Amino acid sequence: MTEKLLETSRRFWKAMEQSDVAVMEEIAHKDCCFVHIGVTCGLEEEMKCFTDKIFQPTEITLHSQTPKLWGNAGIVVTDCDYGLLLGGKPTTHHFAVTEVYTEDGGDWKLVQFSFTALVY
Repeated sequence: MTEKLLETSRRFWKAMEQSDVAVMEEIAHKDCCFVHIGVTCGLEEEMKCFTDKIFQPTEITLHSQTPKLWGNAGIVVTDCDYGLLLGGKPTTHHFAVTEVYTEDGGDWKLVQFSFTALVY
């Protein structure tokens, strides 16, 4: 079960790096919440940031992923470097991202995606 959870998480990260909104929307629950530095938003607003090119990922490096299961809930903590263009300027940030999923009919649906900036 944790392997399918990790596979779902990695699909979401790959889709994010490629700005593939269709795949991100397929994986995320319609009421998913995204927490960034400075903004908290829902799925529609998050996807609009990709389609409007506010977020333009350049490279995402996953250093580690730690999955845990609790009944029909799964949590993945992803340690990553996230490179993107913001306002046309390249940036890279080191994050721990807490991804919360719920099992829905044999598939994992993303319900919460929270970035925590790391300074080490």
